Amino acid sequence: MKTKKIVPILLMALIGTSRVFGQSALKPASGSPEKPLNIIMMIGDGMGLSQLSSAYYFGDGEPSFSRFPVIGLSKTNSSTHKITDSAAGATAFSCGIKTYNNSIGMGLDSTAVKTILEELSEIGWNTGIVSTSSITHATPGSFFAHAADRSMEEEIARQLVYSDVDFIAGGGYKWFMNRTDSIDYSDSLVAHGFVLDTNSIKTPWKGGNKRPIYLLAADGLTPKHKGRDEFLTEATQKALDHLSAKGKSFFLMVEGSQIDWGGHNNDGEYVIQEVLDFDKAIGAALDFAAAQGNTLVVVTADHETGGFTMASERKTGAFKRVYDDYDSIVPSFSTGGHSCTMVPVLSFGPKAEQLGGIFENTQIHAVIKKACGLK
Repeated sequence: MKTKKIVPILLMALIGTSRVFGQSALKPASGSPEKPLNIIMMIGDGMGLSQLSSAYYFGDGEPSFSRFPVIGLSKTNSSTHKITDSAAGATAFSCGIKTYNNSIGMGLDSTAVKTILEELSEIGWNTGIVSTSSITHATPGSFFAHAADRSMEEEIARQLVYSDVDFIAGGGYKWFMNRTDSIDYSDSLVAHGFVLDTNSIKTPWKGGNKRPIYLLAADGLTPKHKGRDEFLTEATQKALDHLSAKGKSFFLMVEGSQIDWGGHNNDGEYVIQEVLDFDKAIGAALDFAAAQGNTLVVVTADHETGGFTMASERKTGAFKRVYDDYDSIVPSFSTGGHSCTMVPVLSFGPKAEQLGGIFENTQIHAVIKKACGLK
């Protein structure tokens, strides 16, 4: 990929500060106590601090990351490994427990643990999930399903049919319709109150009180650098419009899934374009939260992927002298897997101040539950 000249930036990412990267942080609207509380959790899968930082060097304008008043760092290890996978990492967010790698919504003894979406649905909240992966993938699946292994995507799809999730957008229709057991769950989705759309997130909504489920690819969506449109931002906005129209509290999880995939591929362009796309969706969420008031927005990652670094470009000058050009950066990687580095946690809204500092990833679940009034 092309290198880009560094624009000098005064980095002021002090944990818990109210001023980030030299720009004043977002100020909340004065929310009315009558307004329902909402939670928007946004997970940049595989997004470490270097991935986040790439938005400042390769994007146009100030990233939405700069709008958060509270910054923390999360420790990501699972219960069985120093380096987590996405399933255990997402289960820490959804269930508030450390569990084994590959576990979807289950404890160490492989028994189901109730997710935050299930708990909130029981008390009347609306819930939604948006992802650029299959909706049955490890991170989204951990918020509504329970499976001993993340590879059980047909079982995870079956559980979604019978779930209480109110809005779904992502890929993965093959796990519902082209299954190894020859069962077609498209009719079951309709029978359980969903309106299935496999064409476009732009389709005007005419489903009334039914629940939209957009499955727009057989598995994961097209990578951003290979032509994906503004799906993530548009789906986030559509979810916010749909869930807030009901006049009740809602929980929305949005995943920028393919930051992780770019890291696994050691593809810098892939990583950077997915981060920039994720940042746009964050902007839509923050605009909603700032205007509405009484909405907690938390942006984080389940783990870092690729050992991603933005290093100086090595060049050859006069007389074949090799040197590092500190005014030109190129992405580099140290692994094709995950790393154990801590990941950023950016927060805005009610209880956000409790997510400044360094803490276990399960603390995010605890703060969200407290904000929701759950024990």
